[in-house]
Amino acid sequence: MSRRRPLGLVVLAERVFMCSGGLLLAFFLTAHLRGTLLSQFALWQFDSAHAAGLLQDPLTATVPSTVSDKDRVDFSLWAEKRIAAYRQSLFLKKDAPLAVLKIKRLQIEVPVFEGTDDLTLNRGAGHIPGTSDPGDSGNIGIAGHRDGFFRGLKDILPGDEIELVSSRKTFNYRVDQMEIVSPSDVGVLKPRALSSLTLVTCYPFYFLGDAPQRFIVHASVTSPPSPGSQETRSKNNSTIGKTIQ
Repeated sequence: MSRRRPLGLVVLAERVFMCSGGLLLAFFLTAHLRGTLLSQFALWQFDSAHAAGLLQDPLTATVPSTVSDKDRVDFSLWAEKRIAAYRQSLFLKKDAPLAVLKIKRLQIEVPVFEGTDDLTLNRGAGHIPGTSDPGDSGNIGIAGHRDGFFRGLKDILPGDEIELVSSRKTFNYRVDQMEIVSPSDVGVLKPRALSSLTLVTCYPFYFLGDAPQRFIVHASVTSPPSPGSQETRSKNNSTIGKTIQ
């Protein structure tokens, strides 16, 4: 009897460890699956609402029931801390984007949300307050992190095509200028001769710490804005200045 008790305890311990391992594995797989699905959600929500004409009321939009397991976000150029911040943002920011920005040659596809706070820029790109709204004429300012969605901008070239899919239609832009400026140079967001799109990110792209400069991409519209859209919006220079500092 004295020999059987230790054996029984060993068997019991093995079963406890197996059950615990199974629970941990199930928890990991569930969290991973949820993260994958949520990473698709903003783009699916936008696509569904856009196709159904429901983007102005995103709560009524539906998400396709059958989805791919492959994440649409390519992390190959991302910093590890930005990947972690992005994954955390999936559980915190779930509102529908204003638009989706696409640069096919660079394989960039990013939802654009309102504002440029940390959570917004971890989740996608941010529409800079005080600039024209996506779909309007004027100068539309969009900011993104240099070590996340916008790191691919390091390879952008004049002539590259940019698509901005808003609630109204897809607007097409062509890159005509890049420049490097100081954070205090708010003039990059002023209206230009043509309706335009301005992308803003920090520079240098691989700088350790707070980057001292800003990388600016200017693109002019190649498809006309919707009739009746406002040419410009009133701009709060102090707000814009804080955005790109």
